[in-house]
Amino acid sequence: MSPSEAGVVVADDDSQRAPASRPLEIVFGIVALAFSAGYLFLTTQIPLRREAAPGQIDARFWPTVIAVTAVVIALAILAMALTRPAPGREDLERIQPGGYIRVIATLVITCAFVALWSLSTVILFGYRIEVFPIAAAVLMAALMLLYGHRGWISLIIYSVSVTAFVYVVFGMLLRIPL
Repeated sequence: MSPSEAGVVVADDDSQRAPASRPLEIVFGIVALAFSAGYLFLTTQIPLRREAAPGQIDARFWPTVIAVTAVVIALAILAMALTRPAPGREDLERIQPGGYIRVIATLVITCAFVALWSLSTVILFGYRIEVFPIAAAVLMAALMLLYGHRGWISLIIYSVSVTAFVYVVFGMLLRIPL
């Protein structure tokens, strides 16, 4: 009769446990800090049409707030990764089949969206056409298809409605150039 059959609790053997994730946590903290510091630097490069008076908010304010918050959080993540014991990874699921292909396809679709968005407007048959609404709807539909959404009606309605909402709020009401 084995100890587990006799009702005796057997401690987990260290050889059966998943490896600790300390190197992964440290690398993630360093990468997060690098990205957020780069974003903070880019926020200082935002061109201003006119300088804000003292006590007023200009175009750099919210991006700078977000960037500083990101740097603080990245520093906290890095500090916790360096000082705390690494958590186990036994509760994580295995990578799904096709996961790497989906990540690469997501990056390709996103890069194509950014490339199209940089065109801003296109003149076609004498009409000026905004590229953002079309590119954003195609981006959302492509990503939803990539990750398994197959209902055509809801696929089209969701993509068009979310894109219309973003375009109306940011492009028309707030007059942020898209």
